[in-house]
Amino acid sequence: MQTKQTTNEGLKRAYQITLTADEIGAKIDSEIKKIAPQVKMPGFRPGKVPANLVKKMHGEQLHAQTLNDMIRESVDKVIKDESLRPAMQPKIDLGEGYEEGKDAEISVELEVLPEIEAPSTDGLKLEKLVVPVSDEAINEAIENIAGQNKSYKDAAKTKKAADGNQLIIDFVGKLDGEEFEGGKAEDAALVIGSGTFIPGFEEQLVGVKTGDEKTITVTFPEEYQAEHLAGKEATFDVTVKAVKVETETKIDDEFAKQLGLDSIDKLKEIMKGQLEQQTAGLTRTQMKRALLDQLAAGHDFAVPDTMVEAEFEQIWAQLQQEAANDDNPEAALKEIEDEKDDYKAIAERRVRLGLLLSEIGQANGVEVSSQEMSMLIQQAAQQYREEDRERFMQYVQQEPMAAAQLRAPLYEDKVVDFLFDKAEVTEREVTQDELQAAIEADDEAEAEKAKAAPKKKAPAKKAPAKKPAAKKAPAKKADADAKPAAKKAPAKKPAAKKPAAKKAPAKSAAAKPAAKKPAAKKAPAKK
Repeated sequence: MQTKQTTNEGLKRAYQITLTADEIGAKIDSEIKKIAPQVKMPGFRPGKVPANLVKKMHGEQLHAQTLNDMIRESVDKVIKDESLRPAMQPKIDLGEGYEEGKDAEISVELEVLPEIEAPSTDGLKLEKLVVPVSDEAINEAIENIAGQNKSYKDAAKTKKAADGNQLIIDFVGKLDGEEFEGGKAEDAALVIGSGTFIPGFEEQLVGVKTGDEKTITVTFPEEYQAEHLAGKEATFDVTVKAVKVETETKIDDEFAKQLGLDSIDKLKEIMKGQLEQQTAGLTRTQMKRALLDQLAAGHDFAVPDTMVEAEFEQIWAQLQQEAANDDNPEAALKEIEDEKDDYKAIAERRVRLGLLLSEIGQANGVEVSSQEMSMLIQQAAQQYREEDRERFMQYVQQEPMAAAQLRAPLYEDKVVDFLFDKAEVTEREVTQDELQAAIEADDEAEAEKAKAAPKKKAPAKKAPAKKPAAKKAPAKKADADAKPAAKKAPAKKPAAKKPAAKKAPAKSAAAKPAAKKPAAKKAPAKK
């Protein structure tokens, strides 16, 4: 194996690795000797198949696997020998002209992490904005629960249904007189005016009485989830089995027992805990932003372009998705396009902060244990269908970057907690609105600080050789803010097949699809 450095510019490194034909051939012959005793072939006793026949049978497969292993090992050796700290997985390219029996010329490109002196953790001062949970807030939360758990009682059979009344109905949907799949239900509960069924369905049931039978005509929305129904006119034969009116919900011990609790006092205790947990999350967000601002204030170093681009791609993909769901998608897309450079600056700032946090964590022994990592993988696997979970876990084990993406948010939180413990913290009571306003102000301040930051370039050293063609590096998983970088990224392995996405539960055809919420135009908020 011969190695030649071809690029050393700032954080960019490139190498040309040569694996000779003799080295590759010797490695293949060694592999053949290992597998020959297990090979079975008619006419030969087990373990007695000649090596030349084993090579003839399995040579192509052995050559591909052996070469792949040798390339990975050679790249790992270069990283070790050169004491490199890759920012992302190296880009590895085997020239198109390679043929079996010839030397293999491998081009390797990578960016290394900058040398950063871990910031001092002394002298950190933070203000903690605390929102006391009032009795009024607890009572309001309980009233909201009561509003979501309305109870109804049967009305007189002569009662004509009106807005707010609940109907118990059977219905059968038809297209051109023929029943269609998913258009039938029995004992379905429908509150008139709730908007839970497709447009026009509920309105046509105003005035019905218990025992009435009615055929209504509706048109499915153009964007309806079932393509065979979208935009189609359909009829529904409806039988009204009961008309019910809302009963007053008393917030007392009996109401708490309906929720599975012993008393109203226990319900208030639980609600207080939930509200405190919600405000604690917002408080942490505000404190973390103040912490990151302090860390970023005195550090402006070159960061790897590949990491910045990966971070930006994640931000940009989220922004485009949100813009597409806006009431005016074209205007929203144009607006974010006009601010594209601002988002690139934000991506660079977040990468820099992530590297700072990583250095602090490593310098102070912050770690994610194997048990914590195992729990992370299991939690992430739950988003997939049961039959795909094992494949997902194998994928994470085979793909170092996937494991690093899962690990990064937890590692960051642990570093932040470490810094919180080191900081001098003062508390100040504020209202919920004041806390929210402080967080929103930080959103705007982040963009301004990113834009204002000077672009500092690392000293460059030109290399005599031209850089080999690069393959696209894998993008990191999106996270709210700065993510610590992995200590080392080994040579890229063939990616395992990703599991299929989790299936959504089926719904009745008469039910209205969930409305899309308009998206905010600003960049994903940092933690």
